Amino acid sequence: METSPPMLTLSYPRPDVAVVAIDDPHKGVNVLSSSVLDELESCLDEAAARPTLAGLIIISGKADNFIAGADLREFVADINAPSANIVQAARRGQQLFGRLAKLPLVTIAAIHGTCLGGGLELAIWCDRRLATNSPATTLAFPEVKLGLFPGWGGTARAPRVVGLGNAVELITGGEPVDASAAAAMGLIDELIFVAANQSPHDALLEAAMRRVDAELEDQLYLSDRQQWSAPLPMSEAELEFLGATASAFIQGQTKGHYPAPTAALEVMLTAAGVDVDQACQIEAEAFPEQFGSAVNRALLNVFFLRDQNKKQTTALASQAAPLQTAAVIGAGAMGQGIAAACLKRGVPVRLMDRDAEATARGVQGVLNEASYDRRLKGPNPTRAMQLASLLAPTRDPGQLADVDVAIEAVYENLEVKQDVYQRVESSLKPSAILTTNTSTIPLAQLGARLQRPAQFCGLHFFNPVRRMPLVEVIRGPSTSEASVASAVAFALRIGKSPIVVGDGPGFLVNRVLGPYMDEALALASEGVPFKAIDRAAERFGMPLGPIALYDTVGLDVAYHAGQVMREAFPDRVVESPLVAALVEAGRLGLKTGGGFYDYGGKRRDQGVESESTQRLLAPHIDSPIKMPGEQIVERLMYPMLLEATRVLDDGVAQNVRDVDLALIYGIGFPPFRGGLFFWADSVGIPAIVERLAKYEHRGGAFRVPHSLSALAASGRSFYAGSPLTKESP
Repeated sequence: METSPPMLTLSYPRPDVAVVAIDDPHKGVNVLSSSVLDELESCLDEAAARPTLAGLIIISGKADNFIAGADLREFVADINAPSANIVQAARRGQQLFGRLAKLPLVTIAAIHGTCLGGGLELAIWCDRRLATNSPATTLAFPEVKLGLFPGWGGTARAPRVVGLGNAVELITGGEPVDASAAAAMGLIDELIFVAANQSPHDALLEAAMRRVDAELEDQLYLSDRQQWSAPLPMSEAELEFLGATASAFIQGQTKGHYPAPTAALEVMLTAAGVDVDQACQIEAEAFPEQFGSAVNRALLNVFFLRDQNKKQTTALASQAAPLQTAAVIGAGAMGQGIAAACLKRGVPVRLMDRDAEATARGVQGVLNEASYDRRLKGPNPTRAMQLASLLAPTRDPGQLADVDVAIEAVYENLEVKQDVYQRVESSLKPSAILTTNTSTIPLAQLGARLQRPAQFCGLHFFNPVRRMPLVEVIRGPSTSEASVASAVAFALRIGKSPIVVGDGPGFLVNRVLGPYMDEALALASEGVPFKAIDRAAERFGMPLGPIALYDTVGLDVAYHAGQVMREAFPDRVVESPLVAALVEAGRLGLKTGGGFYDYGGKRRDQGVESESTQRLLAPHIDSPIKMPGEQIVERLMYPMLLEATRVLDDGVAQNVRDVDLALIYGIGFPPFRGGLFFWADSVGIPAIVERLAKYEHRGGAFRVPHSLSALAASGRSFYAGSPLTKESP
C-alpha cells in the first residue's frame, strides 16, 4: 500500500541543529491540519530525545508561504461539535506549540511569505522569529475575520512578546503587517535581507543557524522565556484605560455586528494578571463561545465563497492570452477610476474622450487617484510623475490600434454607447476585445450593430472603483468563451474579483439591488421617515441606507437605471414620483449638495434632514408613520431575495455562491450575514415564504417564484448539504 509523503521533514544540517521543514506536497500553501500537528509532535519528540541538540529551526519549503493558518475544512467538519471537544482541541494546539518555549534548546521560526493565524501562533511560541524583508512576507492574526480569535495560545503569548497594546491591535484588527512593521513591534527579532544570488530559504537557514549560536552565547532567550511565562507587568489602572479605549474603538469599527474582536479583548484583559499557562486555559474555555456561532458560520461561508471564486477565475484566466495594454473610452468619474486601477497595476492606458477639456480633467483625475498616498492624504507627486508615462490621452480612435482591451465607460445611454462602438471597433486589432462598463443595458441591445460580437462582453466595475473589488464579466448572446476568459484575466490583472454573469437588464447586482431600492421609495411614500429606513438597513448591516445610497449614486443615474428596469420588468417595477421630482428640481444628491438629504456640513458625505426636500415631496408622501425596524428590514430584504431567486431561475447567475459573493463585493451586503441566500437559509426558507404571504397585496415585487415555494415545501435550503447552515439560528 502506497503511503503519502510526509508534510514535515526533520533534518540535521549540523549535529547540534535540527531543521523542521514544512511543505505539504498536496497544497499550494501550508496549513495546520491535524495530520500536520501529528507530524510536528513527532518531530518535537525526536528532537527532544537528542541530547546533543542546541537549536531547532522551523522553516517552510514553499516559495512565498510559511504557514497560511489552520485547516478551515477541518474547522467546518467540527462546526457542530460539543464545546468540550472544542476546548480540548484548543488545549491540544496550545500544549503542542507551548513545547517550543520549553524545549532544552533554542527554537527559531524562519519566516518567508505569508505567516497567518495558527502559523503565526506557532512562530510566536518559538524563542525567536526571523523573517525576510520581502514584500511577500506578511504576518497576521486574521481569525476575527472568521468570527473567531486565536485559539492555540495567540491571545496568551502575543501580549507577553509584543506588549498588550500591540497584541490588541494585531488580534482584534486582524490586519496584516509587513516584516518591517513586525520588527518594530518586536514580533520579528531579525530582518533578513536576501542577496540576489540567494534563495530566501537558504538565506533564512544560514541566518537562523547563526542566531542559534548567538543565543547560546548570550543566553538571553532563557530570561525571555521566564518573562513571557509570567503575568503582564501592568497595573489595574493601565488595563482599565487600555480596555476602555480599545473597546470603544472596536465598537466604532464593528457597530456591534462582529463579536469576536470584543471577545478577544476580554480574553486578553482577563488573562493579563495570570501566568501564560493559565492565560491559555482562559483562551481555550472562551473559544467555543465564538466557534460555531452564527457569525462564525457566516464568515466561514464568505471565506469559502472567495476561495472558490479565486480558484475558478484563476483557472479560467489561465486559458486566456495575456492582456498587456488597455484603452478606457470616457474620461468621466468611472473612466478615471478604471484607468487608475490599471495604472496602479502597471497596465498602460490610452484614455479617450471626444471632449478635450474632459480628457485633460480625466488625465489629472486618473493620476491623482492612482498616486494617492494615505500618509500624505493626497496624491504623491513623485509617484504621479512615474505613472504619467503609462497614461496617454487621445481623441483619435486610430490611437487604439495596439490595445488588447478597450473599455467603454461613457454615459448610460444605448445610442451614445453604440455610437462609440461604431467609431472604435474598426480601429481595434483583430485579437482585441471590446468591453462595456454598462450597469443596466443588455449586451444584446448594445452589440446589435457590431462587426465582431464574439469579441464583445461586459466589464462592469462598481463605484468607487478604488474601493469596490467586484467586476461583473457579462457574457453577451454572441460572446465567445475566449473573450470571457480574456475579460476575467484582465480583471484579475488589475486586482479585481471577477464574477461571470449572463446577459439581461441590470445583470446580477443591479437587478437584485433594484427591488430593495424601489421598496425604500415605497416605504418613504407611505410616510416612513427617510432616516428610519436608512437606520433599519444599517442596523441590519448594510454599509449605507438605501435613501442615502440614492444620494450617493446620483438621482439622475438612479432615474435612468430605473427606466431600463421598468421597461424590462413592468409587472414588478413601479415608478416612484419621488426620484423624478428631485431630478426635475435639480436635487441630484451628494454631487449637487442636496437630494433626499442636504449635504453642507463639515462632513460633506453626512446627509441631514432637508426641509426643502420635505416640501418638494410632500404631495407624494403620506402622513408620517412609525414602523418597527424589523418590518422595514423585511420590506427591504424580501424583494431582494425574491429577485435573486429569479436571477438564478433565469440563468443570469450560475449558482447561489456567485450571487452571494457578488452582493457582498458589489453592494456591501454584510459579510456577517454570510450572503443573501445564506442569510435566508439561517432565517429558514419556510418561515420566509410564510411571512411573505402578508405582503401579497403589495404586488409583483413580493410574488414568490415557484422555485422558492418548492424549496420551502421540500424543507431544503439554498446551501443544501452545507454543515455551516445546519443548526444555524
